[in-house]
Amino acid sequence: MRKMGAPGRPVRIGIVGVGGRGTGQMRTLLGMPDVKVAAICDVYPDRVKRACQIAAEMQGFRPCGCTDYRELNRRDDLEAVVVMTSWTTHALIAIDAMQNGKRVAMEVGGAASVDECWRLVRVSEATGLPCMMLENCCYGQNELTLLNMVRLGLFGEIVHCQGGYQHDLRSEIGEGDINRHYRQENFLHRNGELYPTHELGPIAKIINLNRGNRMLSLVSMASKAAGLKVWFDEHRPGVPLASPINQGDIVTTMIKCANGETILLTHDCTLPRPYSRGGRIQGTRGIWMEDGRTIFLEGHSPVNPNDWTHRWESDKDYFERYKHPLWKAYEEFGLRGGHGGMDYLVLRAFIESVQERRAPPIDVYDTASWMVVTALSEQSVAMGGAPVPVPDFTDGAWIRREPPAPGMFSLDIIDESIASSAAAPAGEQPAPRKAGAGKGRKPRKSARRKS
Repeated sequence: MRKMGAPGRPVRIGIVGVGGRGTGQMRTLLGMPDVKVAAICDVYPDRVKRACQIAAEMQGFRPCGCTDYRELNRRDDLEAVVVMTSWTTHALIAIDAMQNGKRVAMEVGGAASVDECWRLVRVSEATGLPCMMLENCCYGQNELTLLNMVRLGLFGEIVHCQGGYQHDLRSEIGEGDINRHYRQENFLHRNGELYPTHELGPIAKIINLNRGNRMLSLVSMASKAAGLKVWFDEHRPGVPLASPINQGDIVTTMIKCANGETILLTHDCTLPRPYSRGGRIQGTRGIWMEDGRTIFLEGHSPVNPNDWTHRWESDKDYFERYKHPLWKAYEEFGLRGGHGGMDYLVLRAFIESVQERRAPPIDVYDTASWMVVTALSEQSVAMGGAPVPVPDFTDGAWIRREPPAPGMFSLDIIDESIASSAAAPAGEQPAPRKAGAGKGRKPRKSARRKS
């Protein structure tokens, strides 16, 4: 197995979208010695010029720049394309890239329609080229530690998971027309779970969605839209953007899964509050809560027989004891990139899948099913919270789909040897723990198709 950060063969990529997020991610990619950014595209020429200059300074040659993604996708000197544009253009650009022979990674965001998710899947299947969502939260230290604990069976059988995108973004949204930020238009014109994947991605891996499990249906409800209007009145009075505002301040989405689990998602971006992804993992042996960073595990947490109820304890010691082996290796290698280091991990996972020409750890079925929640939640909200079926993008293959081959960046199979192969006695390596470990499942047969 390759060591963390060990360079592989050089990969020439194109980047579409170099706003604030795209430029930051480009810098992280340019910090990898085996990545060459050969082309850059954005609809704004000034952004292209600035990004090309940054790339030239970091890698020693200037990429080609353009303002039409189709021009970039048709270049024959690129192996992969990374899409970091506005939410509603991700699938459009990714589809065109795959049709032109490129592997694709695209930033997070919700889908505008169910149809665009189906087109993403069908084009990936037809071309044999993968499309990976760059869901960085899947590689967060807390999220991977929880995944490790679930695989070890510490929570027992998982029954319920919660998560949210709970972030005061009033100024970013309210000044979106000034700063050319696409988030504003979505809040003004849509009403639903606009940004589901930061919480849904890690949950999906915990309960094996698309590999022995899937989402069946969802219901969404939205509160009134009051917070952003107050912000406009106080900070940009008289701006016509403030009316109407469609997006409710709090959008709550409940999802039912084939194996019986429920998922609760919360979107909360236009009211004053501290940041939180509101995580909760609950099973037959215990519960973890992100807010307060508390945990109770039956058989592990202290119990006073004189108490009529259990008591919370801090998760600190557990999170150190059960740290995911990938993060052990990463801390030894040295954290880098944004969002506490998880940006580097998700980008590196994509690059190494390109180098080795194998399926990425987040495949096109994951990408489509996580994105589609936005479009479905809009439908449910518009119908007063009516249930909406979730499409099965695998066409039934989810029942027996195997995870991709194990590796350092796998989100399905945890291999302890990632952390340190020298920790085991000579000739012995810890056995990988497969998805669903601790649940008493029989091994699944191979999948009907792979992405």
